Parts: sequence; structure tokens; C-alpha cells
Amino acid sequence: MSEEIMSRRKLLGATALGFVAAQLGAAAPAFAQNSAPSRRTTSTGSFAPLKQINAGLLNVGYAEDGPSDGPPVLLLHGWPYDIHSYVDVAPLLAAKGYRVIVPYLRGYGTTSFLSSATLRNAQQSAVALDMIALMDALKIQKAIFAGFDWGARTAAIMAVLWPERCKAIVSVGGYLIGSPAANQIPYPPAPTLAFWYQYYFATEIGQAGYRKYLHDFAKLIWQTASPKWNFDDATFERSAASLNNPDHVAITIHNYRWRIGLADGERKYDDLEKRLVALPVVAVPTITMDGDANGAIHAPSTAYRDKFSGKYEYRLITGGVGHNLPQEAPEAFAKAIIDIDRV
Repeated sequence: MSEEIMSRRKLLGATALGFVAAQLGAAAPAFAQNSAPSRRTTSTGSFAPLKQINAGLLNVGYAEDGPSDGPPVLLLHGWPYDIHSYVDVAPLLAAKGYRVIVPYLRGYGTTSFLSSATLRNAQQSAVALDMIALMDALKIQKAIFAGFDWGARTAAIMAVLWPERCKAIVSVGGYLIGSPAANQIPYPPAPTLAFWYQYYFATEIGQAGYRKYLHDFAKLIWQTASPKWNFDDATFERSAASLNNPDHVAITIHNYRWRIGLADGERKYDDLEKRLVALPVVAVPTITMDGDANGAIHAPSTAYRDKFSGKYEYRLITGGVGHNLPQEAPEAFAKAIIDIDRV
């Protein structure tokens, strides 16, 4: 059995155990515990007017805060969230002198494809290359990357494929790099249930259902992924608006189908994906984080500890914090970025 499949099986088994433990009320083991200074149930902050820039295949919409000559930090959102996951993080970092860039990923908000002929591809290496293109367009040579969900996966990919561009990462959920081949290993029933949407998206009726009920679908994911986060309607609606991007459904469906081998990637990314399929070790300084009320499927920290060979710390943020950790506990998230920069 190949090394990457063995590694994936280890992570899968630990993920399943972690999911079952969470259902039974047992906390996953942690190297460190940190209470969130203040847990947010609503976000009242706002960004300055958004900027747009042509970068690679995209015209990227992004928020920016802090001094233009400050150390750059790129904050990457997940699905089905948007840049407002960082609306309270960005000013905290800007106040410390960081140049904060918060881009809409492909398929979200004001980010659009420059050509209608471009495949609406969301395989992991393509999304990461968007960040390289954005850095080049903004003339940023090296940055700290921080994210959750799709954003955490992208941060890890930046660290292993382009470490010369990545000073450090903060990753909610741990090590999230994967491959279609590794995802052929079946999940046990409990984590399969948690991944119900991935299998729903594998069907044509699932794609039609997501398009038809996009708003309600996203809200259900928010509620189940952060069961103790009592976000108000205004907070949700502000982010849900970004899902009305004309490419959002195609990007979402391609991502989840590609993960389980039901959608092709593009040959031009084959070399990058071959490197990622080995589940390479992250060597740059890293802090991984979880909320103690994360309702999304996730592995315990012990399952992926050996995937980080550089300076490393794990933080469990307590107080009912869920999957959208940056928006639920912005002070804790901003502190992790500041701390990893000091390593």
C-alpha cells in the first residue's frame, strides 16, 4: 500500500474517532487550550471599499487594511463563507502594522473569471495558484497565510509547494491537503453522515438543489458547523450575498466532485497534484487551531502532528467556538497570526 494512502487511512481513522467522540461529548486531545478572549455572536465591523485587480485567470475582489508597507498577511475564507469571516480580524492585525489582504476566492463575491472559456475548476492546486497570481499582481514576495476550511487547505498548499512565498501559516482544522485517490477509502457511517453534502453534490439533482436552495443550504451548513454560534440574520445575509456570484455553484460542485474522483482536473495542474498526493510535510512555522464546538468533520490534533516539521503549536479555542473560528473568536485568531510571526 502506498505511503500516501497509509497516511490518508491514518487521518481517516482518527477523523472518524474524533467525530464519534464529539458526538458523545468527549473533547479531542490537545497540546494546548486557550479560551477565546470574547466570543462573537454578531459582527458589526465593516471593510473599506473593496478593490479589484487582474491576477492570473481572475479579476479578484479583495479587502485591504493596514499600512501598504506592512508585513503582508493573506486571510483565506472557506465554503460557504466569505471575506466577512475576517471583518473583525483584519483591524486587529492592521493596528499591529500588518498589511492585511482578504480576497474572495474564485466563485465568490466580486471575483470573476477573465474569460468565459476558462474551466470553472476548483481543484486544490488551481485555487492555490490563484493566490500566487494575486501576490504577483500586488507585488508581494512573501506573506503569512491564515485560513479555515478551503482557506486552511490553500494555506497548507502554499507552504508545501511555494515555501519561498510563505513565511508561516495559521490553519483551522489542521492538515487538510488531500487527493481524489486517497479519498477512495470509504468513511465509516458517522463521518459519512457529516459529509452528506459531498455525496449530494455528486448527483445532478444535488447540483440543481444547491442552485435552487442556495441561501437555505448555506445557512444550514453555518448552523451545523457552528452549533453554538448564535449568529444573527444580518451577519449571515452579509456573507450569503457573496454566494450569488454566477460561478459559485459550478465552483462548489466541481470542488466536491473532484475530491472524490467524479470530476476531472486540468492536465496543466498534474505536476502540482502529483506532489500533493504524497501529502508532503509542512516545514514553515505553523499554528493549527480548532474550536471546541466545531460541528464540521475534523481530525483530532494528534492525527496530523507529524505533518508539521517546523516550529509548531496547536491551540484549542474553548467557549463554544465552531467551524468559522476567525469570525467567532477573532481575537484568538489574530493573536495566533501575531504569535507565529514572532517565531
